[in-house]
Amino acid sequence: MKKKKGLNPPFAQLTKDARFEGTFEVLVPVPDRVRPQRVALQFDSQASAESWIHSPDGEDAIAAIMKEAAAAV
Repeated sequence: MKKKKGLNPPFAQLTKDARFEGTFEVLVPVPDRVRPQRVALQFDSQASAESWIHSPDGEDAIAAIMKEAAAAV
C-alpha cells in the first residue's frame, strides 16, 4: 500500500529575520515549491501564531496563498 504524500499543515516557527528577532511567523507549505510560503505577519508568541492559523482570518489568508500557488502552476 502506497503512502499518500500530501502537504504538511501550516506551522509557526521562530523568525529567522534579524529585524524581527524574538517573534514568530507562520509558514504555509505550497505544492511545487521547495520552501514554504511565509505569511507577512509577525506574532509575539508561538501560541498566538498557532491560534491565528485556526482563526477565520488565518484560514482565509492560508486559502488565498494556496489559491495563488495553484494558479501559478
